[in-house]
Amino acid sequence: MIPKKEKFKKGSWQKIFLSVLILFFALGVVGFLALSNLRINQKRASLLSQIETLEKEIQILGEKNEKLRAGISQTEKESYLESKIREQGFVKEGETPVVVKPMEESKKELPEEQKNIFQKFFEKLGF
Repeated sequence: MIPKKEKFKKGSWQKIFLSVLILFFALGVVGFLALSNLRINQKRASLLSQIETLEKEIQILGEKNEKLRAGISQTEKESYLESKIREQGFVKEGETPVVVKPMEESKKELPEEQKNIFQKFFEKLGF
């Protein structure tokens, strides 16, 4: 016996179309959520690297701040102030200032090779 072709019932096409539509919608939602999760993870990674660089910068600035505070406390001492004033040439009462002049350098004659044409010419003229 040859089986007869079964005819689809009126509501069967609607059920198939609705099932396919729900499947595509579910796949779209899952894809959207996966893409959003990927973007969030990338943003999190970039923010974590930015946090690390800022923490390093904070540490460097903290060390610099400590050095500056140590320098400020050093400048508040009287011995530091006295040394800076003495560098400017001031003396205490009762002290005699002494100035040491640098020795004058004698004019040395340049060797013949280093003299230019004008120097040789003036030398011959007796200047």
